[in-house]
Amino acid sequence: MSIVTPGGGGWLLAICLSRVGAYMVYISYAATLPVLQREWQLSGTAAGSIASAFQVAYAISLMGCSALADRVGARRVFLIGTVASAMASLAFAALARDFWSGLGLYTLLALTLGGTYTTGILLVAENVPTERRGRAMGGYLAGHSLGLALALLLAGVAIPRGGYVLAFWLLASGPVIGGVLAWLAMLSTTNVITARRRGQRFGGEVLKNRPAMLVIAGYTMHSWELLGMWAWTPAFLAACFVAAGSELTRGAGLGAYMTSLFHLTGMAASLLAGVFADRFGRTPVILAMAAVSAGCSLVFGWLIGTSLTVVVGVGLLYGFAALGDSPIYSTAITEVVAPAYRGAALALRSLLGYGAGAVAPLLFGAILDWYGIEHAGAWGWAFVSLGIAGTGAVAAAVLLYRTPEAVALHQRHGAHPAAASVPVR
Repeated sequence: MSIVTPGGGGWLLAICLSRVGAYMVYISYAATLPVLQREWQLSGTAAGSIASAFQVAYAISLMGCSALADRVGARRVFLIGTVASAMASLAFAALARDFWSGLGLYTLLALTLGGTYTTGILLVAENVPTERRGRAMGGYLAGHSLGLALALLLAGVAIPRGGYVLAFWLLASGPVIGGVLAWLAMLSTTNVITARRRGQRFGGEVLKNRPAMLVIAGYTMHSWELLGMWAWTPAFLAACFVAAGSELTRGAGLGAYMTSLFHLTGMAASLLAGVFADRFGRTPVILAMAAVSAGCSLVFGWLIGTSLTVVVGVGLLYGFAALGDSPIYSTAITEVVAPAYRGAALALRSLLGYGAGAVAPLLFGAILDWYGIEHAGAWGWAFVSLGIAGTGAVAAAVLLYRTPEAVALHQRHGAHPAAASVPVR
């Protein structure tokens, strides 16, 4: 018998904590990147290519697993992804020792992790009422941030003592522990498959659904900005500490510590944004967060060589705003698309969002190579590339706000008319 009731507080806590574990390994590469560039002799482009390959594989996995969840149920796909990601995490820690092994195993890890993300969003949508869904989704996405912060803290401790190998092993424990919690939560959770009515098609329910496509467009630009920032911020902060006089290894550890604080502010943003979205509407919160995040992207990279207090202060605001709209995008897409096509809509969202997120770190690294990483302007222009995407997310939010069909998203507890669901075991 499960120790938690589906949809209840204990069930949601278990699901959120499973995300903490899964996302610890998600950032294992970025957390150790300053050291890996030296140990694996990586150029900026080569370093960006590993992060990009991960995002491409993750996007493909999210797309496939989301679409499959419509057919066989989110619970089943979620459980398979949980077991597979735990095994892949251990393989990455044991065998990734150079560019090629790191590229292959990190890509494999991405393929398995994709089975645990959007399926979790679907499980929250299926089990939590609309009036509480914003804050529930915020808690679920906050698990991402807590996992990233915890991973960066552990990496900061491990790198000076055992190098990237010790960091890899510590972070690989996350999906294993998180997998146990996910399994407990799923023991009494119903596997839901929603019946599709005659005449329903993907084109009509998603592609011709203007609010849905604007949410997806905004999420795509948001992902470019957020995932590019996540991939390169630890290295940027390490460069800031080195510029202030720290040795590289110490700078890498300090950069990991500081980035963990940014993710903690992101966790707070997810929780607060979910509450605000339930109270004030989805679109206004998306617009506010996107605008602040874009502004931070445009200025953050130019701060290298300035006061570390200023860098950390802006970074904390950046971390808060960049992630603050993530749970609202996830909530909104479940409310403007019919339940039978939620997985399909999330599949398209994932393909475009994480596809953009795959290009972002590669372009970022290429800009660093173009200018020369020692040139202060290299970091400035690299972060500007993220700010341009963030500006696109603001534009999509404005258009969404002006769309008559999306008026429910501007109000409290907006939702799409329900469709019949057929629970099966």
